[in-house]
Amino acid sequence: MHNFQGCLKDGQVLCKLLNTLNGTPLVPKINTQKMAFKQMENIEQFLNKCKTFGLKDGDLFQTADLYECQNMSQVLGTIYNLSSVASSKHGYAGSCIGTKIADKNERDFDEATLNAGKNILGAKWASLRAKVSPG
Repeated sequence: MHNFQGCLKDGQVLCKLLNTLNGTPLVPKINTQKMAFKQMENIEQFLNKCKTFGLKDGDLFQTADLYECQNMSQVLGTIYNLSSVASSKHGYAGSCIGTKIADKNERDFDEATLNAGKNILGAKWASLRAKVSPG
């Protein structure tokens, strides 16, 4: 796990990944300096631009999760979520490791179908109750 963390720790690879998936650079300036605060700044830029890209706060890891190797499963989850958003919402056609985000699937039922659905649970409950009732 530390090899994986070591490759991502400076944030450069993550910023380059996000820029590639977006097509145009979301992170225009990637720090190449080896100072800790510059590396953490790259990670912060990546996380902030992930929100712009379409990820939610709950999809993101915290800087310390990566930089201090505290929660690498959350880091991996963010990368999966980034891949899902890229392929589903941004039309990225390259390799994808995340799942496809579902499309909207509205249904329009007529009144008769809705009323029939209201009786299903009642009928099932009555038959279950008859099986369980003593007597």
